[in-house]
Amino acid sequence: MTTVELLAAARTALVGVPKEGLGEERSSRWRGDRIIRVGEAWHLGVLLLTDDQALATAEVLRAADPGRRGYTAESARERAARRQMALRGGFAEGEVAHVGWSVINVDAVDAGGSSGPLASIDGIPHVRWSNTGAYMHLDTYLSERISLIQGF
Repeated sequence: MTTVELLAAARTALVGVPKEGLGEERSSRWRGDRIIRVGEAWHLGVLLLTDDQALATAEVLRAADPGRRGYTAESARERAARRQMALRGGFAEGEVAHVGWSVINVDAVDAGGSSGPLASIDGIPHVRWSNTGAYMHLDTYLSERISLIQGF
């Protein structure tokens, strides 16, 4: 099967499964920095699957009010600020927001190339599930991820 066909089959299998929010950073003089909703997708590990695109996952955060806390690390303070940006941008408290994602060129993969975490190896679609991980067959990866998201 081609990458396009595998992703279409995944979309069919995911009908009825809740999607998570896609966000983009915005900044304005009046509203300040925020992360606004620009769409939704199913989160399948390193892939985000929308109704018509495949995206590479980047930052995943949960919208939250940081409250009054002391932080021992600057990175924890920055993460709390980003969670608040999602809340300020319209995500509900506790809702997942995916930020920094990139579009995968599925046609390039089917033509024998690669894009994001996907690559065609010997004419078979593969996915690299981590930066240091090996490639695995995309059909196996999708099957495992869909089973996990559906709770089987």
